[in-house]
Amino acid sequence: MVDIRPAAQRAAEGELPGALVVERNVLEWRFDPMSDAALPIASYDLEVLVLCQEGYTSSLAAAALQDLGLHRATDVIGGYAAWRELL
Repeated sequence: MVDIRPAAQRAAEGELPGALVVERNVLEWRFDPMSDAALPIASYDLEVLVLCQEGYTSSLAAAALQDLGLHRATDVIGGYAAWRELL
């Protein structure tokens, strides 16, 4: 699970336990295996589940990761807000 929400939004709305925080503005180059700034876990076969506040930005972010070749990238429908409703 990758939380792409900005720090201010995470502070206001809450953190997602266990999520890897990678803000949206750096997502592609942190997960692109060809990037010099890629995370150690970055690979084309990595399953990436992206989460934003309401599920809109994460859909676009998952599509961007798929465009880079991460074919298992997807997002959480409804985002963090939907997850909180389940609690």
